Amino acid sequence: MKFARLAGPGRLGIADAPDPVAGPGEVVVRLAACGVCGTDLEKLKGNYQSAGRIGHEPVGTLQAVGAGVPSLSVGERVWVHHHVPCYACRVCERGEYTFCASYSKSNIDPGGFAEMFRVPSEHVARGAVQRLDDSLSWEVGSLLEPAGCGLTAIRRVGFHHGDSVFVIGLGPVGILYARLARALGAGWVGGSDLSARRRSAAEGSGVDHAVDAHDPEEAERRVSSATGSEGADLVVVATGAPAAVTLGARLVRRGGTLNLFGLPEAGSRLDVDLQQLYLRGVRVVPSYATTERDIGDVQRLLVARRLDLSDLVTHRYPVTEVVKAFEMAARPSDALKVVVTGPAY
Repeated sequence: MKFARLAGPGRLGIADAPDPVAGPGEVVVRLAACGVCGTDLEKLKGNYQSAGRIGHEPVGTLQAVGAGVPSLSVGERVWVHHHVPCYACRVCERGEYTFCASYSKSNIDPGGFAEMFRVPSEHVARGAVQRLDDSLSWEVGSLLEPAGCGLTAIRRVGFHHGDSVFVIGLGPVGILYARLARALGAGWVGGSDLSARRRSAAEGSGVDHAVDAHDPEEAERRVSSATGSEGADLVVVATGAPAAVTLGARLVRRGGTLNLFGLPEAGSRLDVDLQQLYLRGVRVVPSYATTERDIGDVQRLLVARRLDLSDLVTHRYPVTEVVKAFEMAARPSDALKVVVTGPAY
């Protein structure tokens, strides 16, 4: 089979490997689709401290089921979560599953950009392989994991019905976050992005106002107008740019929440007046990754038609053209969400 691998910073290539075999408690999945995420792009650049395998938004059909997996059958459509917590440490006992020390160390083999991949037994046992509803397309299925990240964040920050939300960075995951906030009852949703295409896409799907990120003063005016000069209840920084965090601190209301949602570049620093954060009671809450529960809840929102993600995928490339997929995903003026397809597509 063929799969994509990182050969060093800035170097992405296609390699051959024997077809994976499902051992006891394991499954092998035949890839249908896997989205290209911003963290994949950062791993390619060498900016991600825990860089390793790439491709973590896969869906496909079960190619093989190992001994001791009674609940899954060959041929079923599934989505797969690439990381699982231990569910036994003090972090997990407190419900902070994505910050479990073993969470990011777990993964599928050799990653989601592969014609087939093996899912380890601990993933299967902990519910990381679940059926993809027949009503959902492969493209929508590949959006479950990034949408799950948004839902995990919304739950972590203490979102309330009627809250005002401003999302800085309207890339695919920023738009997913905005749509989830709207579906869960946000009173007003605004956002900003450098890309005119992405601003237009956001305004066509639940964002009340999307402003040009080149003009931070306009963002402040929009938020002030929408919130009676109070500031947004929740400001989501869905980009790793430090300047976006600085802006977000100015947009959030007293007692509001600043959610660090996008991946910052390793070594980047925060330039914010900490005394103002302190005196205004602003909560700064990071949110990383997602859980099987939240991915499953996103699927239920989609099946119930409370959420629609059918228009976000704009480009598709087979595994053998993964380099082209990454190049397109890095061009926000031309693409929203890019997916890599496999033989089950």
